[in-house]
Amino acid sequence: MFVVFEGIDGSGKTTLSNMVATRLRDAGLVVEHVREGGLFASSVTQAMRELGRDSRNLALVPRAELMLYLTREVQLFDEVTREALARADVVIADRFVSTAEVLAIYGRGLPADEVSPVVAAAVAGVTPDLTVLVDVAPYIARARRQVSKLGAAEQKAPSRKGMAGTALQRRLREGYRELAARDPARWLVIENTDAALAPTVDMLVDVVQTARGAGVAAARPKIPASRAPREARDPAAARSSLLAWIDERATREPGLAAYFLDGLFGPDFDERRLALAKQAPQVIAAGLKYLTDPVSWQLRHELAPLAPGQVARSIVGEVAMQRDADSMLRALVEVAPRDVASAIWSRDDALAWELRGRLTGEHLMQSLGGVAGERAWALRDAWLAHARLDEPLQAAIAAGAVSGVAGDRAWQTRKTARLHAPVAALESTYGLADDRAWRWRSKFIERGAKVVMRSLGLLVDPPAWELRERVVLRCEEVMDTIVGLDDERAWGLRERVIDRWPASVLKSLGLLSRTERGRDMMARALASAPTDLAVWRQLVLRG
Repeated sequence: MFVVFEGIDGSGKTTLSNMVATRLRDAGLVVEHVREGGLFASSVTQAMRELGRDSRNLALVPRAELMLYLTREVQLFDEVTREALARADVVIADRFVSTAEVLAIYGRGLPADEVSPVVAAAVAGVTPDLTVLVDVAPYIARARRQVSKLGAAEQKAPSRKGMAGTALQRRLREGYRELAARDPARWLVIENTDAALAPTVDMLVDVVQTARGAGVAAARPKIPASRAPREARDPAAARSSLLAWIDERATREPGLAAYFLDGLFGPDFDERRLALAKQAPQVIAAGLKYLTDPVSWQLRHELAPLAPGQVARSIVGEVAMQRDADSMLRALVEVAPRDVASAIWSRDDALAWELRGRLTGEHLMQSLGGVAGERAWALRDAWLAHARLDEPLQAAIAAGAVSGVAGDRAWQTRKTARLHAPVAALESTYGLADDRAWRWRSKFIERGAKVVMRSLGLLVDPPAWELRERVVLRCEEVMDTIVGLDDERAWGLRERVIDRWPASVLKSLGLLSRTERGRDMMARALASAPTDLAVWRQLVLRG
């Protein structure tokens, strides 16, 4: 029996597929998982995955991407899966060709009548007996990925697919759901936004065991009716609904509950932050960024030994001007040099230079972003004299060292680094408004909209508005570039997408939430998405 798990990144499909495989083996079945533990059983397929994931390949075009994804699955099937099906009771795959199909059509916008024949030719008549779609709200999937990254000992580079922005996951979810609706006899949709893990695994194990003996049609589980989602019709209800959700989720996913406390403080939230600090220290510490209240400082001191990097990165903005900030950064520079370097990005004050004196190598270079003076250039030049910019990591470090810095010297470094670190080079144009920056952004806007938006900052030049208008319907990160902008063009962008991603529109208001126009927009966002957890959180933040 061939069982495939599909779903957007962060849906939980990998966790579920591995747990189901283990349980079926415990029940006495011979089970092979062709991507157990997150690694493909074929080294060739794994190499293809890394090629497709590598953000250095930002220029990969959609049609080539489709062929690469399909080639990956053909290689895995012919090398591993076909033989496994001949000897095992159950073969499980984490993704199959539906991933390539959905990404090409719904993610990249390729015509279905061009994609479908190519997919059909690739599978050569092979069809999974059962495809399990692990369905999840994209904002929950993203939160789970972020929590996982915060808890990881080693930070992975961002994926090429992620450069398109978070809205890509929304489009992919719609595509998966449409495929499942077309073929309900073979697809099983499992809700994993609010579902508990253990009962879901029990159900899937029962489905597979029943399907082996009586066929997939007989294995349809009796999925309990979902409880009606909690609704909020006014800011007070949004606050109480958010608190109730956090309390419910804290018992089984404390990291996720902690993630939605990011930026929140005061009565009700402080007790929850303190309660979750020991269970999810990195997540709570990451949520302290920009917070200046007494409880946030208490948490910084308590969490510094457990999450030094996240605590260091939280000391920015007004936080950096407070009494304990300098001593804390001094204490953390040895244990979290990368994160202290990030905290002093663009700073040209005495403390920043004191801390740079204790940084070396890549961490010192990272701290120089946004600093244009000769003192900074002396350090850059000394490092660049021995750097290998044909090596991707060093190229990315060089690009980061000139991030936000204008002038020919910075551009020469950027151009040299771009060949082997295109994303870092593009990001390094942050806040720049010269012709070279606009040309780079225009070149990569289609495949790297998220990176381009990140490079804009709050630029209000005509080309910036043109780029925003060009991708606003498919790149949610456009809203991050207009935070607090009281400009008719900004209000026009908010109006265009308030029903598409209301939480991001609310985030873009900043202090404008206190104006009559801002309050009206908040009311409209809640009316259009009364069950949206992300909207509730933004209403609390803006309230």
